[in-house]
Amino acid sequence: MKRRAALQLIAALGAGAAVPPGTLEEILAGIDRALDRPVDIDEWESAVREYGFLINRQPVGSLINDLTADIIGVGELLKRDDAQRADLLRVSAGLSALLAIEFGDIGNRRGARLTWGTARRAADASGDRDLRVWVRAREAEEAFWFGLSPQEISARTTEAIRISGGTPNGGLPRAYAVRASLAAEHGDKATARRTMHELSEVFENLPNSVTSDPATFGWSEARFRWNEAYVYTLLGDARARKAVDDALALYPPGTLGPVANLKMIDAMGMITSREVDTGLDRTLATLQELPLSPARRRMTGQILRTLPAQAQALPAARELRALTPA
Repeated sequence: MKRRAALQLIAALGAGAAVPPGTLEEILAGIDRALDRPVDIDEWESAVREYGFLINRQPVGSLINDLTADIIGVGELLKRDDAQRADLLRVSAGLSALLAIEFGDIGNRRGARLTWGTARRAADASGDRDLRVWVRAREAEEAFWFGLSPQEISARTTEAIRISGGTPNGGLPRAYAVRASLAAEHGDKATARRTMHELSEVFENLPNSVTSDPATFGWSEARFRWNEAYVYTLLGDARARKAVDDALALYPPGTLGPVANLKMIDAMGMITSREVDTGLDRTLATLQELPLSPARRRMTGQILRTLPAQAQALPAARELRALTPA
């Protein structure tokens, strides 16, 4: 078995291909058993955090192979280590949620749906309340960008808020942000503004461990300003411009998706302010920088619907339609 695994590893590395899931673990397992090495939960938690940090700094879909391999590895540990079952379930929930995000970003809705279900069940079984809240809030966010039904999105945010019991954590502000975005997109300005006020109160009460967390599990000021920028732009609120500038200044160098999406939000605001040519050029430039994600596809649709009638036939508008076919 180990000889076959070694040959698979050598072949994959030689071809520049992905290492088959479980291959490296099989090779190393003999040493770990000889050392009578226990499961290192801290090591697994560190891996989850590393993925959570990289997910906004790597091209979409680039983490799928590694996440899949690690999920298989944790699954094997769950079969033989009842003593640390809750911890391993927490790890598997985090890994599964990150894999679901990656599936969504490459447009694999079925893969995302199945993996979100696994993440939810694992989080529930782990008993970790904060993780249960975060998984549902993040799933709602992804569903929003995919254009799923408002009822499904609202159900997830309601679950997240109920489970939180009002205790501030990394998932709670995300649930309120999704609610505000949904209301703003549907023209319910009163609900959007009220929910943004609630989001602001939640943000003010978040512990430093959440606001200083650079991974996707945290909720930094940059993320808060990002959501202000999006909702205020949809509402036509004058505060949108400052929120865009603040968020861009707060995101660390190397942040890909969130910064690209901020540029899209900025372009939406330009077009609303009748800076049509500049807004269209900024949109096209942004879409050419990174692969099309569900969020950028949705924002492009919003931009095209916002265009004045006389601008619909502009070459840049036609190019946008070609880049984002229905």
